[in-house]
Amino acid sequence: MSSGRGVSSLDSQWSTVMARKKVTDNTYVFFDVVYEDGTLSSNRKISSEELLGPDGDGPAKWLIEAQDRKIAEMSGRSRGPIKIIGRTPGQ
Repeated sequence: MSSGRGVSSLDSQWSTVMARKKVTDNTYVFFDVVYEDGTLSSNRKISSEELLGPDGDGPAKWLIEAQDRKIAEMSGRSRGPIKIIGRTPGQ
């Protein structure tokens, strides 16, 4: 009654037919932001991939400002200018 094909044979056929997921690096760096009005925004997420250049954490400020503009556009409420930015402790 068996066709002579074991389960392992079927598994190997499926593994060659099914596409593999592309491996991505989903790591992020978190920043705490203090605005000039004194408000604090904790754990702002920036892709670590965007911080790999020679400027280190330098691009984080303008990336967070871009996030703020997008949020302001959607919510209708804008944030003030950033006063201080730093990595969230433990990063």
